[in-house]
Amino acid sequence: MKKKFLFSVIATLLTTPAFAEDLQLDDVTVRSSGFERKDTDTTYSSEIHTAKQIESSGASTLYDFLAQQSSLNILSSFGNKATPSINLRGFGSENGAQNVVITLNGQRLNNIDSSSQLLAGIPLSNIERIEISKGSGSVLYGDGATAGAIQIYTKAKTGITASTSWGNFGQQSHYATAGLNEEKLELSANLSHDSHDGFGKKDPSGYRDEFTSNTQNARVKIKPMESFRIFAEATSTRNDIRYAPSLTKAQFKDSPRNVGLNFLGNPMDYTHQALDSDRWQIGTEIDLSPSWHVTASHYREDKLSEFYNFNSKFHYDQEASVLDLRYDDAQVSAITGIQINDGERKASDNSTTKNNRALFASLEYRLLENLTLSSGARTEKVSYQFRPNVGDSLADSEHLSAWDIGANYRINSGISIFANHNHAYQAPDIDRFFTTNFFTGVTSFNGFIKPMRTKTTNLGLNFVTDRNRMKISTFYSDLDNEIYVVPGVFTNTNLDQSHKYGLELQDTFQIDTGLTASLLYNYVRAKIDREINGSGSFNGKDLPGVPKHNLIANLNWKFDPNASLNVNHAWRSSAFAYQDFANNLSQKQSIYSSTNISLNYQYRHFTIFTAINNLFKHENSIQVANDAIYPVDFVRTWRVGIKADF
Repeated sequence: MKKKFLFSVIATLLTTPAFAEDLQLDDVTVRSSGFERKDTDTTYSSEIHTAKQIESSGASTLYDFLAQQSSLNILSSFGNKATPSINLRGFGSENGAQNVVITLNGQRLNNIDSSSQLLAGIPLSNIERIEISKGSGSVLYGDGATAGAIQIYTKAKTGITASTSWGNFGQQSHYATAGLNEEKLELSANLSHDSHDGFGKKDPSGYRDEFTSNTQNARVKIKPMESFRIFAEATSTRNDIRYAPSLTKAQFKDSPRNVGLNFLGNPMDYTHQALDSDRWQIGTEIDLSPSWHVTASHYREDKLSEFYNFNSKFHYDQEASVLDLRYDDAQVSAITGIQINDGERKASDNSTTKNNRALFASLEYRLLENLTLSSGARTEKVSYQFRPNVGDSLADSEHLSAWDIGANYRINSGISIFANHNHAYQAPDIDRFFTTNFFTGVTSFNGFIKPMRTKTTNLGLNFVTDRNRMKISTFYSDLDNEIYVVPGVFTNTNLDQSHKYGLELQDTFQIDTGLTASLLYNYVRAKIDREINGSGSFNGKDLPGVPKHNLIANLNWKFDPNASLNVNHAWRSSAFAYQDFANNLSQKQSIYSSTNISLNYQYRHFTIFTAINNLFKHENSIQVANDAIYPVDFVRTWRVGIKADF
């Protein structure tokens, strides 16, 4: 009843006429193409979140914001919010993160293995904007941009900000950031800490599903002259994570806080992981003329992932170099460049490398005042090498290509239509070449597999008034060799043929001065057309782990010049369990539901805030197979804190 009341209030507000004549939503700009454009002028579908929206949301972490405020289907990865699962456009929560490229200030965060991008090291308060490009991005970002790309930009900080908050279940979130922005110098540094004491019961060793993340970051930009800039950035992140084991359906119904049992019926210890990352970037920006610009950068990351329970320890080294040449005038915008990425994973008995070499070019041409055309192409060579300590080395390589053509036609000042056709690819991450025997813990090489190729067509409409901003888009994707894990034997291979299609709606409506409502809705179908594994039982079935319906409803009320209230509801429909490719298991992935409320009050330099997540205590979970349920976001959490700006 409470949930129905909440939805009825939001629906009423969305249809209520505005009370004032001078209301106006801010213009939205996007940089995903390499150039700053109005969101309504791009040839592809995009979703933008600004610093203003982030601050008013009341979210404390990047994970919370993306889960509560974006159209991404994002979940903690079996309890790990540092590297969450990400599902965009029907690639599934299990494999979705490998099908979207995420960049931070231009740095690629995607890994050479199957782990998701590390988001815990990005303090939410430092973010200036988040851009989500859907069904596009393969020309600029290449390998893995099959569903799209997410670009995160941080602020040029001036002054000092400190924030601290505490909550139930031992939640703590603290950060401090300081910076200056002068004519010749930009400098900033920040520290952040995020942790909780766990939500489940204690395991036999006395631990809960605890989480701790600590991050330090420093940035500098030196501007010796207006046309020449040098920048550098360094980030260090330390994460300590304990994962709860799966529960049977009976155990979950009894209490999601229960500790999972092994095959002998004894309680299991939580899986303990250390995930550490040190990364740095250095580069330069040169304005050759008002229209010509060059950017060059070099990036390196050293990462350690260690699972103590399994005596499993991997070292990762990743280096990337990027050189871009851009041209931009009133009629033509073009960008071309070279991208080099070398990655290596070192284990105790082998090392595996993945090396990428790419060349790309992209062009936008404003043919008429109201017509923009775009095109681009990319070629990329991906090389692999597996070197065991004992035995022969193995090598493989692939030559891959991507291209994109699009158009945007502005019908009038408030209506525009856009369309693009995109070819993209995903070269397998190196984990795809290995299989692990979960009884012995032995990992062995199972061979190279094919890259995935996609063909996606997008069609959309922008409708903008002073008080309403709406975007509707549809897409259809054909896929060859979609990569997946075969249930039961846990080897990696390809689906021979599959397809996806869907409808996406974004709508923001300013009801009155200080009162804004927004709605994000996605309808997605992901179908398996043909696959030799399963003796034909997978053919024509739904890809597991993909909900058909995703809904985010949000209401923000600035009821006082210094105070605001944000009410949010995230809902996803049920889906087939992660391993249910034949769609015949008796247990399905249940619906996801979470209602969240936050309140902020500002007094001079101080802001007092409080928030409640999962207000109605919906018991959310991840369903892998029958009687294999991982509880996530199943408790009500609250926090209260204070922030100071000077």
